[in-house]
Amino acid sequence: MRKLTVALLAFTVLALSPLTVLAAGSTGITWYGHSAFKVTTPSGKVLLIDPWLANPANPKGKELLASLDKADQILVTHAHGDHIGNTVEIAQKTGAKLVASNDLMKAMVKYGGFPASQADFSGTGNFGGTVTLLAGEVKVTFVHAVHSSGLEYDDKMGLPKSLAYAGNPGGFVIAIANGPTIYHTGDTDLFGDMKLIGDVSKIDVMMACIGDKFTMGPDRAAAAVELVKPMMVIPMHFGTFAALSGTPEAFEQALKKRNLATVYKRMQVNETFSWKP
Repeated sequence: MRKLTVALLAFTVLALSPLTVLAAGSTGITWYGHSAFKVTTPSGKVLLIDPWLANPANPKGKELLASLDKADQILVTHAHGDHIGNTVEIAQKTGAKLVASNDLMKAMVKYGGFPASQADFSGTGNFGGTVTLLAGEVKVTFVHAVHSSGLEYDDKMGLPKSLAYAGNPGGFVIAIANGPTIYHTGDTDLFGDMKLIGDVSKIDVMMACIGDKFTMGPDRAAAAVELVKPMMVIPMHFGTFAALSGTPEAFEQALKKRNLATVYKRMQVNETFSWKP
């Protein structure tokens, strides 16, 4: 969806309350805090990305988790607990299928309790590969991230938690028919091949981690935006814990120093906005 100009974007991206019904033909994007997002497609299908709804930054997270009754696909970038989050509980409630790299999917079934019947070949791949979902409305490409991806699990023997191999960490490029192309970076540092992600996919919305310490901070995240050149960037993975010192204010200033055309969109926790072509 590159036909929207940056000038028009301010008029076509509308802030909504969490309960607002999306206009026909629009894509809804909701941020639950940390790295957790909901994407509602123009046909009404629901994608959840790294769905830790009950995170410390979300005062209504437990309530939202209890009331959630619809999800079609759950996308998980890597095996850390703050990204697997509430995936298993949501899958058990909704029947949602898992989208994850092959090794991560296997680890989540074997060690993480994810329902095996909802983790099948249709939703898995590896970096550079693309899976087509929901009757062709959504295509998800697996892309690299620079991080780690061990899965902690209880071995039921009274010992400290064990760490299982769960493949390499990643991000997702999510192309929605009649909607935006979204790049969720997952947890990552800046890396040069981000430019290739932007060159190949032409990103409309980039969800960029900025928290520092465990991922890139504001300055390096701004450099990542310069490489990808999305139409819009949304900061994520900040403020959840005291250790995450990167702030959206510092990120905004870093973007301004680079004089980028990208629209900066700071979302509030549980905010939804509507993207309509």
